[in-house]
Amino acid sequence: MLVKSHLVKKINLNYIKRSLHLLTEKVYIDGEWVTSASEKVFDVLNPANGSVVGTIPDMDIHDTKKAISAAADAFETWKFTTAKERAGILRRWYNLLVENQDSLAKIMTAESGKPLHEAAGEVAYGNSFVEWFSEQARNVRGEIIPSPVSSKRILIDHHPIGVVALITPWNFPHAMITRKASAALAVGCTCVIKPAEDTPLTALALTRLAEVAGFPKGVINIITSGRNNAPAIGALFCESPLVAGISFTGSTQVGKILYRQCSSGIKRLALELGGNAPFIVYNSADINKAVEGAIVSKFRNCGQTCVAANRFLIQDNIYDSFITALLNQVEQLKIGDGMQPNIQLGPLINDAQFHKVSELVLDAVSKGAKILTGGKPASQLGKLFYEPTVLTDITEDMQIYSEEVFGPVISVIRFKTEDESLDIANGTQRGLAGYFFSEDVAQIFRVSNKLEVGMVGVNEGLISTAEAPFGGIKESGLGREGSHHGTEDFTYIKIQQVDGGFFEKFGSLFREQAEFAANQEQIEKERVAKAAAQVIPEKNEEESDTEAAPVVESDNEGSVSSDSEIEGDKDKGDLIATAWNLKFYQ
Repeated sequence: MLVKSHLVKKINLNYIKRSLHLLTEKVYIDGEWVTSASEKVFDVLNPANGSVVGTIPDMDIHDTKKAISAAADAFETWKFTTAKERAGILRRWYNLLVENQDSLAKIMTAESGKPLHEAAGEVAYGNSFVEWFSEQARNVRGEIIPSPVSSKRILIDHHPIGVVALITPWNFPHAMITRKASAALAVGCTCVIKPAEDTPLTALALTRLAEVAGFPKGVINIITSGRNNAPAIGALFCESPLVAGISFTGSTQVGKILYRQCSSGIKRLALELGGNAPFIVYNSADINKAVEGAIVSKFRNCGQTCVAANRFLIQDNIYDSFITALLNQVEQLKIGDGMQPNIQLGPLINDAQFHKVSELVLDAVSKGAKILTGGKPASQLGKLFYEPTVLTDITEDMQIYSEEVFGPVISVIRFKTEDESLDIANGTQRGLAGYFFSEDVAQIFRVSNKLEVGMVGVNEGLISTAEAPFGGIKESGLGREGSHHGTEDFTYIKIQQVDGGFFEKFGSLFREQAEFAANQEQIEKERVAKAAAQVIPEKNEEESDTEAAPVVESDNEGSVSSDSEIEGDKDKGDLIATAWNLKFYQ
């Protein structure tokens, strides 16, 4: 049965442009908004209708070297700022992002095509990382651990690694920048950001607000380029001795290239790569809840997310019921220009992605897959729209069985036993996310433990939040983003083994100050007691009310009587405070 989803016509881009006060057509390097040295530019297109949203600098390795150099210079001072100072600037950035969230969402929809309500959701999600890391900046703590030598102590603290290059994708142009940059900035790193060529305008808008928030020049830099210059810029990040680390979100193919290129310099590398998420529905599942989770996980951003459910594994006993309920929901999805109200699916991002989705569906159908709904382009809307699709009878020889679709296509596989579902789910070199639905408590713990992924959604189709670490295993990447683990890729651990002399001095000073404080407390007690012991005569009725009270002489014995002594005690107190807080971040 072939069923069309509701199709909505596109709108004029001029309406959008009138509200986009954050749009800019220059890039930010070393505290200045500049064009490329070559003066070359490229157009940013709205995938819904092909309109030009902006024209921005097409920068090359010469521009990139300037940005890296600016970040390296800024690092020499930024790394010595206090955590409190960095937290304050990050918080101001967060407040500005919240104040401008509507404009940010419109820019994102204009250049990415995602529905406006989804863009607004991403802005809130992306903002949450800036808020989170503004708080985490003051929670990166050192340690003092025992030494095998009784007279010594080992101090551990965390230091920023230096300049970091952040390479971000087009599918989440706000959140992927804030998740990386706010973590790096919080611990004292400086950044060179390279956004995807399809969605650089959101990145530039974020940077404008970062400038207003008060980041010093050179701390945040941004490089934009078309597809032709992108490989050379990536290679420069890997080869430059001034770049200490790279954080990349994108395809596994590109991630492997960066991995190889970074090997010569042994750079710190964080990779968040492709997924092939299983979505398993067991016999005990709540079918309505499972269908709701399937719609959210698969069709958010038109299926263009790395954690999107990719392979739908449905158990025998509930297979027919699930398919019926699923089709009922998929056939009601509205597809169209994201600026229109009530739109749930926008276009695919570009020609390459559109052709990939089309070819995967055609390959599956040619090998026996059955189309239950969709299965073809929505050409009447524009060249990049594709109908939400459900395919069944999927077999191992089909490309869609093993490849990440990155589009609005559900491919369904039927299974009989739990072991069979796990064999299929784990039978891939990707291990980013996995989902399953079950009301069997024992099964929930079994399956969750056995799924070979970095993140599991149990009776849940959305799994990412600022408080939780995001990342995968196998070929889905290295490292974690978000949570208190999110700063680990941007710091290194330093130990300092200190001999007993320091601690003996610290201990003697501490004892001296403690004794001094105790003495002062005793002196004050004696003074109060002496004053209380004095008999104050009652006033004669004829005495004036303004008669002065008796002067109580204070006992100054043992008190500090000279400025030099006060200053000396202050120095001791400062030294003790410094020693007491032996950690890099205050």
